[in-house]
Amino acid sequence: MTFLQTVIAFLAALAVLVVVHELGHYWVARWCGVKVLRFSVGMGKIVWSRRFGPDQTEWAISMLPLGGYVKMLDAREQDVSTLPPAELKREFTSQSVWKRIAIVAAGPLANFLLAIAVFAGLYSYGVPEPATRIRAMPESSAAYQAGLRGGELITAVNGETVRAWSDLRWKLTQLALEKAPARLDVQRPNPASPGSTFVDTVTVRLDGLVTEDLEGDFLAKLGLDLARPKPVLGKIMPDGPAMQAGLREGDLIHKVGDITVTDGLAFVELIRASSGKPLQITGVHANGQPFDITVTPESYSKGEQTIGRIKAEVPLAPEMITTSDAPVAAVAKAVTKTWDTSVLTLKMLGKMLIGEVSWKNITGPITIADYAGQTARIGIISYLTFIAFISISLGVMNLLPIPVLDGGLLLYYSLELLTGRALPERVGEIAQRAGVGILMTLMAVAVFNDIVRLMS
Repeated sequence: MTFLQTVIAFLAALAVLVVVHELGHYWVARWCGVKVLRFSVGMGKIVWSRRFGPDQTEWAISMLPLGGYVKMLDAREQDVSTLPPAELKREFTSQSVWKRIAIVAAGPLANFLLAIAVFAGLYSYGVPEPATRIRAMPESSAAYQAGLRGGELITAVNGETVRAWSDLRWKLTQLALEKAPARLDVQRPNPASPGSTFVDTVTVRLDGLVTEDLEGDFLAKLGLDLARPKPVLGKIMPDGPAMQAGLREGDLIHKVGDITVTDGLAFVELIRASSGKPLQITGVHANGQPFDITVTPESYSKGEQTIGRIKAEVPLAPEMITTSDAPVAAVAKAVTKTWDTSVLTLKMLGKMLIGEVSWKNITGPITIADYAGQTARIGIISYLTFIAFISISLGVMNLLPIPVLDGGLLLYYSLELLTGRALPERVGEIAQRAGVGILMTLMAVAVFNDIVRLMS
């Protein structure tokens, strides 16, 4: 069932992205007066088609689900010598260079507009996300050395307001790529006035991160992690180690042995690491009575790993907030998000070319399908966010100046504007072959990376 959900989620996302991209080409081609012969979702052999509209455009579904195309009346591909003058005027290559640029650029532009629409809808609706409150960190971490201790709420990065954990991660990702320091505004408890807070500013250095850190959870490398609830026990399972030792629902854990427990996650980690080992646990019952109890976590096999458990629930959900914006503000925020994501994608590609970022970051259809399935199972908000990011990636990739992509065609037409004449046909053929070679190489790298991820 999980595999089927993944396939359906992947194909649905791909269909939306391809249709939107090709509709961009189609609509602008029609607006420019160019005749569209076929609109195909998928590549290769046509498995279904129907003709609609005044031009009897063929709307088709083709066998290979990766991609799609819009086929226009084009003298390079069809014999137009017998067509009447009115039809010849609608041939693609006879259009002005500006119209051809508009038609080609419309596909990637449609992908960016889709991302903006999705983000704007989500921002306007309201997205529940973890707040930017952080948990205690190791003394050796960059966050601790900057003056953070845990429990603070980060409110801004380099003067830009952040409200959700995803905002914080995004801002720090951009700074980490530039190895620029992060100036964090943090809200701290005021020791001079219990119950009140004050805002302080600390600077976290990011130049200690290496390329491999950016490929994983680099925030953890800095010592930044989501704050967790206090270590208060929830439901106690019958006949488990916790119940047998006398632990009760509502117990607040203070220490495990000599280790002070800072939050629920720290308590869970200690239990998991202590399979079959007696643990001295001290704390306070819900009625205020202190306790000192010995618990021996039972062994539990999870895959190839053996962990300890005491059969007691420990709430771990972080503090959540729901952020929503007015429609105009949501659209502005969506445009900024789409622009920033596009720029970051280009920066990552540039750093791959000069060797600063690993080519392992290139993903192919297998990984994308996996992410589609995962986000679909999490919920509609995660799935829509996934579609928006993939739509941006598709738009950026299509604008790269590689022959056979939209960006390659835009490069040809830009040169035509500069030189006043079209690119020689022989040069175009050579460039097309080179472009196919580049794309096949990138696809091979992407599929190889996908297989390595699956195996690991």
